[in-house]
This record gives sequence, C-alpha cells and structure tokens, in this order.
Amino acid sequence: MLIDLSNVLTREGREENVEAPLEMACFDSGQGSFPILEKTPVSFKFSNLENGRARIQGNAELVFRAFCDRCLTEVPVKLSLDFDRLVTSPGTEEDENVDDKGFMEDYQLDVEAFVYKEIIGNWPAKILCKEDCRGLCPKCGQDLNMRDCGCDTFVPDPRMAVIQDIFNANKEV
Repeated sequence: MLIDLSNVLTREGREENVEAPLEMACFDSGQGSFPILEKTPVSFKFSNLENGRARIQGNAELVFRAFCDRCLTEVPVKLSLDFDRLVTSPGTEEDENVDDKGFMEDYQLDVEAFVYKEIIGNWPAKILCKEDCRGLCPKCGQDLNMRDCGCDTFVPDPRMAVIQDIFNANKEV
C-alpha cells in the first residue's frame, strides 16, 4: 500500500494521522520465513518540520510464528514496532539524519517496505522458548527440556587430542 505524502511534505506545519492495513502475510529474511499470526493496522502520524522534510511517527503490533533456536519448539514472537523517522521530498538536499531509502518513492511511502525495514531493525538476535532452554542432545536429539537422555556429552579439549592419541596407541589389550 502506498500513502501519498505530498500534502505533508509541501505544506509547513501540516499534520496527518493515517491508519493503514498491513498486507504482509509473512516476513522473509536470511534467517527463514516467518508467517504473521496476528497484526494490527499500522498507525502513522506525519508532521511537516519544514518545507520538504517530515517526521513519521507511529506503531504496529505483530505476532510471528517462529521456532526456538535451541530446541526447535514453536514459539510466538511478538514485536511492538514504535518508530520515529525523518523523510525528505524529492530534490531536497541529502541529510545524514534522514533514512528514507527503500521505502520512499517520490512523494509516496510504501507501507510494506517501511514495516519490513522496521521488523529487520527490531528482530530478536536469538529466539528462545524460555530463558533457560537446554536445547537438544547433540548425540541422540532428545529435547533436554523434557528429560535427560543419559548420553555421554563429555567433549575433550581439542588441544589435547594428540596426547590422547599417544595414550590410545600404547594401550595394552
């Protein structure tokens, strides 16, 4: 969906409030594809700061279906997007504080591209089902949150592997 910002960008002191539906059904990134389970309309407040510059403020709530990074259990990920950005009209001088690359085309704001950029900036680095998730056993694959599997999980220091080989070679049978 595109929102026309020409009125806001060309008239000093102008403010507009817009609520736009989010058409995005899935968030695709390098980490995978995450379906959107719940979403609210995106609330925008556009304010002209001076001729050719505007502030975009607003929020949206999204819930994604994802999987725990340790045990692969399905986990809903809730993101509350609160944003405050500056945009400029075409032909105005570039400003280092303005970040309208990728979601502004002329006087049009692309809602989907804007929200996508906000999701990327707010996506959690690690998704866990709970803070103390123990993950999966590296040998048998048992979910260690459910029960212990009894596998030997001792991992020798790789720097000592050469010495271990010497002991194994000189073992008496």
